[in-house]
Amino acid sequence: MDFIRAHQLDMMLFLSGSCGILAIMTLMPRFLSVKRRSILSMMELASMMQLIFDRLSYEFRGNESLLGGFVVRISNAMTYFLILLILLLISHFIKDLCQNEGELKRLPRRLRVCDVLFAIGTMLIIASQFTGMFYTFDSHNNYQRTPGNILSYVIPFLMVIILETVVIQYGSRLKKKLVYALGISIVLPTVAAVVQYFNYGVSLISMTLVIVVNVFFVYALTALGEEAGQARTRELEFYKEAQKREATQFEETVEALANAIDAKDKYTHGHSTRVAILSKLIAKEAGLSDKECDEVYFAALLHDVGKIGVPDEVINKPGGLTDEEFEQIKLHPVTGNQILSSIRQSPYLSVGAHYHHERYDGSGYPDGLAGEDIPRIARIIAVADAYDAMTSTRSYRDALARKKVRDEIASGLGKQFDYDYAAIMLRLIDTGVADEAVR
Repeated sequence: MDFIRAHQLDMMLFLSGSCGILAIMTLMPRFLSVKRRSILSMMELASMMQLIFDRLSYEFRGNESLLGGFVVRISNAMTYFLILLILLLISHFIKDLCQNEGELKRLPRRLRVCDVLFAIGTMLIIASQFTGMFYTFDSHNNYQRTPGNILSYVIPFLMVIILETVVIQYGSRLKKKLVYALGISIVLPTVAAVVQYFNYGVSLISMTLVIVVNVFFVYALTALGEEAGQARTRELEFYKEAQKREATQFEETVEALANAIDAKDKYTHGHSTRVAILSKLIAKEAGLSDKECDEVYFAALLHDVGKIGVPDEVINKPGGLTDEEFEQIKLHPVTGNQILSSIRQSPYLSVGAHYHHERYDGSGYPDGLAGEDIPRIARIIAVADAYDAMTSTRSYRDALARKKVRDEIASGLGKQFDYDYAAIMLRLIDTGVADEAVR
């Protein structure tokens, strides 16, 4: 205690400066409500001014000049007043917490009593300046307690008790960190008041209130960080959910369009879906990533979208096609590319539609590409498309036997099909995976 008494003026100077800085900093966080920022800033300013006036009261104590008498009287009065003001601001901070964090529709009436006690305490301080109720000054301007000084502790103590009861009653509605902060804020000044009353000349209350105010400041910043983190988490969850909905909507749209395409050919309903499943299997066996496998799947679903522009009588014609009708069929990759190329966010869709009839030896259509000049997606789809075409009943023939299908694909290695992807298709046939996948 002697150490504090000897160095308290320097401590007050340091603490008042820190309160001033924090008062400015408190106004900066835009995530805090204007009301809460204002209360915290005023608490810091009140603490700063209370320390300044308390320090002045010590510096000018015993100064017999007119200025000394004026300063020591104003400083002591303001010190008493600002203690009440800080407690009032704490009560308003608790009101804001009860309304927001606690979600109370009606505030406890006890908190209104704090406003009344503040008004009563202020009037008593004013009255004391003329009656010497709390303290007097001797002819040397030295501060002297009077028997009524104990009354100056009663009003702040009652305010503290009221705040304590509110915290105890509604603590379950508030965050644990907040309850701890409020507990510290209420207990420390009470203990300091008791110690100061029995240790004349030590301003523990003033310095303790600075700690209290800074506890609220730290809580506000901590709560701000937690709220920002929670907001970020909610934002990420919303973004992921939006992506999931978008992906689902995209998949449903593509599947609906594929079904509409297949509906044109009464003999091959489900063809696009089966080709998509087989294409994804081949891509997976080839070691493509999940994202690339999905792209292959959706491109395969829409590989025949260009058939929308082919007359139904040509698609469903029994028997062979004339040269003119076949030329119409050969236009569907170009039409499909034209339709899907407008989907700029998924350019791979048009690639599958445009090039799935190209042949590895360069004899395909529409552009006569060869080898690896043919996009990978199209080379994969070409194998799956041929397999399903041969294993499905068409208007001009029945489904081919599995052995015949295997032989046809094997004979097309390096001619009609890419070596690697055709080899994977043969393995899928031999293991029965191909049949199981499209069953």
